[in-house]
Amino acid sequence: MPDPCPLPLEPILMPKVWGGRRLASLGKRLPDGANIGESWELADLGSTSASGGGGDAARSVIADGTMKGRTLHDALAAWGGDLLGDAKPSESGGFPLLVKYLDAREHLSVQVHPSPAFAAANPGAHLKTESWLIVDAEPGAELFIGFRPGVTRETLGDAIRDGTVPSLMRSRPAVPGECHTLPSGTVHALGAGVLVAEVQTPSDTTYRLYDWTREYARPQRELHIEQALACADFGEPPAPVTPDADRTVVARTEYYTMESIRASCKAVDIGGDGPAVVMLPRTMGAAIASRSGRFDEVMLDRGRTCLIPACLAGDAMLRCGPDTHAVIARLS
Repeated sequence: MPDPCPLPLEPILMPKVWGGRRLASLGKRLPDGANIGESWELADLGSTSASGGGGDAARSVIADGTMKGRTLHDALAAWGGDLLGDAKPSESGGFPLLVKYLDAREHLSVQVHPSPAFAAANPGAHLKTESWLIVDAEPGAELFIGFRPGVTRETLGDAIRDGTVPSLMRSRPAVPGECHTLPSGTVHALGAGVLVAEVQTPSDTTYRLYDWTREYARPQRELHIEQALACADFGEPPAPVTPDADRTVVARTEYYTMESIRASCKAVDIGGDGPAVVMLPRTMGAAIASRSGRFDEVMLDRGRTCLIPACLAGDAMLRCGPDTHAVIARLS
């Protein structure tokens, strides 16, 4: 088996009723006529939910290098601790992050992921804490995160039955550069006109409360009223984080951290003693390189995502081209 090396990954494109065509601006080759809502940049799921990933396994394929054509799961099986460091695989034995881009042409459903208590009591439900870094947003675009003060489980139940859930939601403008972290159990909806880079725990268990069928004349999809009411958190959601420097930690959870890096024509150390996922929402060309020459340089264009194994992260650097915006996700 080849020695560990950086792993550029092929995207897995997901058609969605709410999706659009803007992922082409990130270099994704979109099928003709399809509305693509999600590009799964790094995935290692043995199975997915029917309403999320379609029910099948979703495992990233390696795009280049000595492991080209193999899956991320193959690399994890071959390299073990060299890839993960001290981190543990997911419950199903996969890489313990799921990384995506999302393009919302229309509002996503108002939804919630299992709360810790619900997941503990229901073995088929998996936690999904996620963070959205806003890559781009149309004027007036909104995010819906958490409830207005005073909303209770009883008023939420009434609103689900009456079709008035959006009136209970907190909304705020979608501001490029801001990062919003949503602990599992936070009721939320990504608004129309927003493009985000998302880092999350490896689950697609989702319960819908409202699906904007009247607003968009969508086909009726299943709502998950009982599960959603059991999972919903009525506390105030975390405040967004805006980068205040060229390199800022914009999300910090018990599962992962997320850095936003802005640089132009300079080298930035990756660092750390665990695996690092590098996303490039904006660049005119970049590369993952080794300071010691331990591995071959990996060229990356805008929209490309690369996983750096734990054993290489401390030696790795990102060579940034002009006007580069990078996002680095790490395991906590």
